[in-house]
Amino acid sequence: MRPSLRAKITEVCDRKMAQKGDNVGLSFYAFFANRNDDPDLLMEAATWWIKTHQLDHFEKALKIKQMIADGQ
Repeated sequence: MRPSLRAKITEVCDRKMAQKGDNVGLSFYAFFANRNDDPDLLMEAATWWIKTHQLDHFEKALKIKQMIADGQ
């Protein structure tokens, strides 16, 4: 996964947890605007989320942030 996407995921997880607490859930769509302006980046995130790690549609932001920090 490219470094810019890792940074974006970490930033979004931090923001969501600050707003709603450590128990907040999110999907990979949380990292993108409502329009599909970068389909390659969206597919990269979807592949990491769905195919590589077989995550549920919604996962805890804390879990996702930790996975990114661990280099997964």
